[in-house]
Amino acid sequence: MTETANSPQSQSSPASRVPYSLLDLAQVGPGETVAESLKHSQRLAEFADGTGYQRLWYAEHHNMPAIASAAPAVLIAHMAARTSRIRLGAGGVMLPNHSPLAIAEQFGTLAELHPNRIDLGLGRAPGGDAPTFTALRRTPATSENFPGDVVELQRYFAGQSVHGVIANPGANTHVPLYILGSSLFGAQLAAALGLPYAFASHFAPRALEQAIAIYRQDFRPAELPDGGATEPYVMAAVTVIADDDAALAHEQLREAKLQRIKFLFNRGRNLTDDEAEMLLDGPQGAQVDEMLHYAAVGTTDDVLADLDRFTAHTGADELILASLANDRDIWFGTVEKLAPALEA
Repeated sequence: MTETANSPQSQSSPASRVPYSLLDLAQVGPGETVAESLKHSQRLAEFADGTGYQRLWYAEHHNMPAIASAAPAVLIAHMAARTSRIRLGAGGVMLPNHSPLAIAEQFGTLAELHPNRIDLGLGRAPGGDAPTFTALRRTPATSENFPGDVVELQRYFAGQSVHGVIANPGANTHVPLYILGSSLFGAQLAAALGLPYAFASHFAPRALEQAIAIYRQDFRPAELPDGGATEPYVMAAVTVIADDDAALAHEQLREAKLQRIKFLFNRGRNLTDDEAEMLLDGPQGAQVDEMLHYAAVGTTDDVLADLDRFTAHTGADELILASLANDRDIWFGTVEKLAPALEA
């Protein structure tokens, strides 16, 4: 993690750390089927439920063969039925792809089935490419309605009529909303609505510091159902790879970079390993390096120290960890090694 690499190593005690949560990308590893990938995700959810991880989120992605989280609500329903404690949610639903009513009904149903365990993170990106817009019967212009759609969704969850319609299920469930972002827009919207803000620093770190500063500076408290008021709450995502062998963890990071190069710069064809290696040392590799700027990699102690420094650097109230290793043993082992203890 380069941003604070020269900072003194001051690893905090577990009791003083901010909550840790997980982002499961439901990645389909090399040689895996989607069904096999989702079995790994279920194993992850069941493990996280028995530890101190606060929440587990799934992100909406489309037309991406290496990611199996196109339908977050379905994944949440499956995992919620197999767990009992951990909060589950979308990190996030790309709201321009859907009507607010449909999302209110989906997550309202989840909230009725699993009270006080469902989160709804909202993003305005498409979660896919241009053909995805066409397939979803949407256009890029629909993202311009994002602020109004968030407010409409709030009204549905509060039991209010919108266009003469009440969300059933959904009404009066008050599903917690979180604004996701990787730019200043999301920070400004979250601040204006008094909502928690989650920054995607695990792949888009450039605006992290400025976005958090704007969010905290401009935050306007919103009224809560119990009569209280919201306070600023920042969540920041970090890529993590932990292993007893630090060199092996760093090799996994390199493999993850190669996979990202193959995905981002394939130019309509499958790049060979040699071609990806060549790009890794060029401008494309520099771009991927920047995307993974906030990556905590090494032994468990190394990663925890990096996470402590990242927390101090950002002032985040909660960290969302994204395990990136292609090797499934290291992918799951990372989650095991960083797991907070479950409070009695």
